[in-house]
Amino acid sequence: MSADAYGQSLTGLTVNILVQDIDVSLRFQREVLGATVVYSDPDFAVLGGFDSQWMLHADHTYSDHPLSGVVSGLEGRGAGIELRLHGCDPDQAEAAARRLDYTVLQGAADKPHGLREAFIIDDDGYMWVPDVPIAAS
Repeated sequence: MSADAYGQSLTGLTVNILVQDIDVSLRFQREVLGATVVYSDPDFAVLGGFDSQWMLHADHTYSDHPLSGVVSGLEGRGAGIELRLHGCDPDQAEAAARRLDYTVLQGAADKPHGLREAFIIDDDGYMWVPDVPIAAS
């Protein structure tokens, strides 16, 4: 699908994540989150899983974008945002993250709001929160 056809097909809320390197980011997406790569090239990727799709754009594709100056050189680009992936097993994601040396801010735990979740940081500093409902006792 062409870029313009894909862009025009989008509806509702989409998440577009700016990353330094698509291939590096895809490793986290696939191996930690269990995401499926719908499309990928050195500039752009579409990922899917858990009834959702989201996009990655490499920094160099944003050279004329208003955000290019804001994210340039930042560590922890996603400060203040949680990227929650409902239905992604937090125990499996945490185990993969630890095995691959990603930062686990908080391991998988049951929370009072009825979800089991973990808090994991990717290579670009975004915080991902895989979660599943706590099984009823």
